[in-house]
Amino acid sequence: MEKNVQEKLLAINRAFYEQFAASFSGTRFGAQQGWDRIIHYFPKRGAVLDLGCGNGRLALFLEQRWEQLGDPDPPSAVLDPAIRYVGLEGSEGLIAIAREKTAALQRVSTEFFQMDLSTDAWHRASHSFDVVTALAVLHHIPGFEARQRFVQAAGQCLKPGGALILSNWRFAQNPRMRRKMLPWSAAGLSETDVEPGDYLLDWKKDGAGMRYAHQLDEAEVEALAAAAGLVVVEQFAADGREGDLSLYSVLKAS
Repeated sequence: MEKNVQEKLLAINRAFYEQFAASFSGTRFGAQQGWDRIIHYFPKRGAVLDLGCGNGRLALFLEQRWEQLGDPDPPSAVLDPAIRYVGLEGSEGLIAIAREKTAALQRVSTEFFQMDLSTDAWHRASHSFDVVTALAVLHHIPGFEARQRFVQAAGQCLKPGGALILSNWRFAQNPRMRRKMLPWSAAGLSETDVEPGDYLLDWKKDGAGMRYAHQLDEAEVEALAAAAGLVVVEQFAADGREGDLSLYSVLKAS
């Protein structure tokens, strides 16, 4: 994908999440169905890096479901609070909402930073985290090579034995989501400018907007993992009204 096309798609998404931060946050509350399948990867005591943290609802989930998380460390390693959570997000509006929503948490200590995840600037924490998540994030990064760099950088943030957990929309086969698809001409682009699996989706809550998204399948995730020196240990579909709107992938070091 040409650099100017990538920048245009990234600019579309940046503008969307700044303009519709409050409206978007209002549609993202509570735990996703798939989180019940990944909960055991999170330790009761440890460090979590949430890439594209949005309104911080994963931190709320970890607080509310702490008793169901993975085995704790030995008593000698007791920490207070139990989980160090770091959230990175490009939208200043969503960061502000996340800080407000998580201010009173007891078991989860939160830090939020505004960071453009399409650049390499965010990756400064090698081998520091037990779990790294990118939930509904990777599909907003245009270009296979850029997604490959992102997965590699995220994997480098893991402690030995840690898990990188991805979720990505499976909207192309969903009739309800397909109705949201816009022609590329709405963004001044054509299908020859973008890659297979790239889409433009509309937004109609509190105004009209649009977002770029790429549909990843199991094979692409496996290719991204292999290029990053990671292995896919689990993939499954969950979320949405139909129960299959997102593809979850759990990666670990090979």
